[in-house]
Amino acid sequence: MEAFLQWGLDLILAIQQVHGPALDSIFLAITSLGAEEFYLLLVPLVFWCVDFGFGARMAVLFLLSSYLNFYLKDLFQQPRPFDLDLSVQLAPVEGYGLPSGHAQSAVVVWGAIAAWGRQRWLWGVAIGLMALIGFSRIYLGLHFPTDVLGGWMIGGLLLGLYVVTHSRVAELLAESGLGWQLVLALGLPLVLLVIHPVKDTTMTTGALAGAGVGLVLSHRYVSFSARGPLRQRVLRFVIGAVVVVLLYAGLKMALPGEESSLYLVFRFLRFGLVGLWASLGAPCLFKILRLAPSAENGML
Repeated sequence: MEAFLQWGLDLILAIQQVHGPALDSIFLAITSLGAEEFYLLLVPLVFWCVDFGFGARMAVLFLLSSYLNFYLKDLFQQPRPFDLDLSVQLAPVEGYGLPSGHAQSAVVVWGAIAAWGRQRWLWGVAIGLMALIGFSRIYLGLHFPTDVLGGWMIGGLLLGLYVVTHSRVAELLAESGLGWQLVLALGLPLVLLVIHPVKDTTMTTGALAGAGVGLVLSHRYVSFSARGPLRQRVLRFVIGAVVVVLLYAGLKMALPGEESSLYLVFRFLRFGLVGLWASLGAPCLFKILRLAPSAENGML
């Protein structure tokens, strides 16, 4: 393993021979496409303005993928390149390195979008983003090449599993009653949190619980459609995104920090509210404001 890490570090040092302010800015912008804050807006954008059913599937897939990534990072506990040579670090980051969360999420999210769109050009864009986001992590000295490769491989396995099974999963959920749907929506995230109760997993499981409950109730009572004129879609996104930012940033400042013994509980609730707003609160508000038509929509 040490030989692989040293080879990876040597490759990073070789790549960074050509780094400078302009290239640094470009790859920082590219790597931001795989950041938590980017997906915090991308997933609701799909929910509210593109396709509610696909947005639901993508949200669940992304959150489960993120949970698995955090679990594997803590399991492997592999250092990052700057732990061996501090000079290679060109951006801030926390946690262990293997597998790369940016690389894994890029495959899962953009691959799911390409599979949904069923257009050759969309697959080209998706593969290009997967490659660029992964390379940006190496260029910035935040991941070894093996971390990125591991992220791509795990993301590819999850994407393949999603493509093969999501239709059957949707059928099973549709056949179950409201009570069982709510039990699953809350029970699965809580079980996952008990298995690995750390800072990062409270984020993913909280959002998964909130989004899951919201999707169950929205499907049964709201009948929201992401269709409509461009003006309506833009207004939906602006209004919804403002509340997402307020919940994400405002509650972070208002709730107790990491020094509190209840920090993980509050963090779970904070991201639960974000998920609940995206899947239920915002669609309800859009219907009240007459910014969305009614439609039959699936949970997944």
